[in-house]
Amino acid sequence: MRFEVWAPLAQDRVTLRLEGSTHALMRDPERPDWWTGDAEAAHGARYGFVLDGRDGPPLPDPRSLRQPDGPDGASAVVDHDAYTWRTPWPGRALTGASVLYELHIGTYTREGTLDAAAERLGHLRDLGVSHVQLMPLSPMPGRYGWGHEGASPWAVHEPYGGPDALKRFVDTAHEHGLGVVLDVVHHHLGPSDNHLAAYGPYFSNSSYVSDDPHLSDGPHAPWGAAANLDGAGSDEVRAYLIGSALSWLRDFRIDGLRLDAVDALRDTRACHFLEELSTAVDELATQLDRPLFLVAESGRNDPRLITARTSGGLGVHAQRNDDFHHALHTALTGEEQGRYADFAPAPLAALAKTLTAAFFHDGGHSGFRGHRHGRPVDRVRTPAHRFIGHAQSHDEVGNRAQGDRLSASLTPGLLACTAALTLTAPFIPMLFMGEEWAAGTPWQFFTDQPDAERAEAVRRGRTREFSSHGWDADGIPDPQDPATLERSRLNWGEPQNGHHARVLDWYRTLIALRRSQPDLCDPDLASVRVAYDEAGRWLAFRRGDLRIAVNLAKEPAEIPLLGGRARVLAAWEPVEAPGPDGTLHLPPESCVVLGPLQ
Repeated sequence: MRFEVWAPLAQDRVTLRLEGSTHALMRDPERPDWWTGDAEAAHGARYGFVLDGRDGPPLPDPRSLRQPDGPDGASAVVDHDAYTWRTPWPGRALTGASVLYELHIGTYTREGTLDAAAERLGHLRDLGVSHVQLMPLSPMPGRYGWGHEGASPWAVHEPYGGPDALKRFVDTAHEHGLGVVLDVVHHHLGPSDNHLAAYGPYFSNSSYVSDDPHLSDGPHAPWGAAANLDGAGSDEVRAYLIGSALSWLRDFRIDGLRLDAVDALRDTRACHFLEELSTAVDELATQLDRPLFLVAESGRNDPRLITARTSGGLGVHAQRNDDFHHALHTALTGEEQGRYADFAPAPLAALAKTLTAAFFHDGGHSGFRGHRHGRPVDRVRTPAHRFIGHAQSHDEVGNRAQGDRLSASLTPGLLACTAALTLTAPFIPMLFMGEEWAAGTPWQFFTDQPDAERAEAVRRGRTREFSSHGWDADGIPDPQDPATLERSRLNWGEPQNGHHARVLDWYRTLIALRRSQPDLCDPDLASVRVAYDEAGRWLAFRRGDLRIAVNLAKEPAEIPLLGGRARVLAAWEPVEAPGPDGTLHLPPESCVVLGPLQ
């Protein structure tokens, strides 16, 4: 088989060490700084590269498809043709009827493996979601973590089961009719067990900087080197990251990629990395004759991200709408710290704006940021399904000091209202694992960092950050404590019992309604109409012939609805349809979906 590696920092030789044998690679005359050679190697064979005869163990292959002993160990040969796919799959595109479900393999089941998660996919089929979205799977330091610190972006974390287990998971998901989305990280690679810099200029001169408290020993500190997307050698770095993305879609039959924190990508080139990536993905979709898509996480509120390349945009297919989350969270909880401060003065007004305009911050001043933020969305030309709406995700739950879900503080009635707003909004809804049954388990930040110094820095940073917000330092979970991981695993005994079962049934009802009612899949943002009462804490909105109303107050609400007589399609508590005067009498902390009389 052919072995090859881009190694511009190699001075005079690159050696392949393969299962105890040594093979000299030659410079590729057609590709500068590439070294190639042929050697007999079977599926699973261990190998690595030595640059200029340096001492120490061989370095892992930057394009390694498997790291059996972790990101710092030897690479292993993977023959993709050795796996026989069971399920013919035409693909599953993102549409207005789509519902995403985000899960973390390590905590979705007690076993924490891809095979164990695959055994639970029948639950998602019965729930009615269309796609399962996996948090990052690349090899990470230690046995477990969130996955965003991976240093081998072509491989699958071995404790999860490795590449063959991912193929089995995707195969099983497709058997259930579920598409699969994978979270990938391009703006930085993990600082631990990262050998790419020995090969070439994979990184810029600066580090990726985050103000997330779990990432650093204090705010705005580095968490791994930033990818070199615009400096010398960046053509190959971009090809490396894009090649990884295409491999997930082609070789593992993934349906779409969720791009982590694209606003952290540092790229000053005329053709942005995301434009190049979206072009390559669209071309691959044509070659494979099945739909493929990209979903971006971005806090920039710039609609050019999801605008077609032919219209001057970057061509990403959808993006997460954090403003919808922040407005909804503030309306439900009353929290006003940090990023919620801009939404807190009038949360229902903010929520109403996001339901009709997608972004709350669309060019106005953000007090949290101290400057104007965002750009308006063209509601006529931009389909609503270009946005992902959610009430909870790994970010919003896991980045709380205690990792507490909404179910830890909200009543079942308010959780039902949360579901109604998320699953009937104009955007593609995304659920976070366990949300559908009001899971009683938290989801906390956990690491298994073998580097003691870095582990202590993460621990200190998280404690310091949350202590400054008034949390008791002794009560902040230690990310390195295995009990933190254990607390975060889902309890699969909950969904069949008490209020958990009732909430689960409500989610199933709303998802079925979304899939059966064309008005709930309508991409027209401009047609959405909203009414609300900030003091009365109720909000109602109209999508075609359907009307959705929520009462977040502890008292009954009288909600004036226009548009003629209606019938109840789904309700959390028993409620009568509006009378001739159009007034809806909605019980406290309750919600309803109304349709036209037949």
